[in-house]
Amino acid sequence: MVYDMAKEEKFMMANGCALRVSDTLEGERVIILLHGYLEALDIWDEFTGLFVDKARVVAVDLPGHGVSEVKGEIHTMEFLADTVHAVMQSLGIERAVVVGHSMGGYVALEMLRKYPEALAGIVLFHSSPEADTEKKREDRLREVNLILSGKKELIARSFPHVGFAPQNRTSLAWAIEELSEQISMTEDEGIVALLRGMRERRDLSQVMHESRVPEMIILGRHDEYITPEAGAKMATEQPQARIVWLENSGHMGFMEEPQVSADAILSFLDTVYGDSTQK
Repeated sequence: MVYDMAKEEKFMMANGCALRVSDTLEGERVIILLHGYLEALDIWDEFTGLFVDKARVVAVDLPGHGVSEVKGEIHTMEFLADTVHAVMQSLGIERAVVVGHSMGGYVALEMLRKYPEALAGIVLFHSSPEADTEKKREDRLREVNLILSGKKELIARSFPHVGFAPQNRTSLAWAIEELSEQISMTEDEGIVALLRGMRERRDLSQVMHESRVPEMIILGRHDEYITPEAGAKMATEQPQARIVWLENSGHMGFMEEPQVSADAILSFLDTVYGDSTQK
């Protein structure tokens, strides 16, 4: 069951960038949700309700997506991490568990590298600390060229359904349609800036392995982006991280198995903050 959770949405300046931020305002335990590529903070609306009375939840439209500002021709993951850290400072949040979905996980990892003191914990949600392979870099460049040639609608029609496990695509057709609409509304310049930033991101596997910040990795058994084989390899290489497998999810576990995902994050919060009876 999803519960309503009162939240405030506002625009703010952080790291020289105009951003949209949502904030449930109450709670000493803080979760910051960072969306993935071609998404926006609205993607977390239903999921946020699962944390009612358990934690304060903040979500951000990352620069270049949603209705946040585009700043230049490339948005590096470091720039995004600096921006999220500036949001925390503006909101008076000293430490938080940062949950990053896909690209949001790359941002969370840059925060782990630069601002470990600001992290009570980090959750990679269908994400990886590894840099792009050469093939992936080429794929992103092809996507940049599609956008620059005015063919964004090809991405809007072909991209969203791949994120869901095949068995979930019919029941979650509404979510696939919403994602398609979100892509259509996203500024071309923002998509290109983030693609360029993801192409250039560094490998942070060693940073993650050596960090003393508590870590959790959530993986989907049917994920076509972070495949089960890649997820198993990551689990072996990052033995210090808590690993959670979603048995019936692709790349969108917070929509495909929301309660299981939320329970895993709440259990992680209990570990890093103390029992959930503290609200």
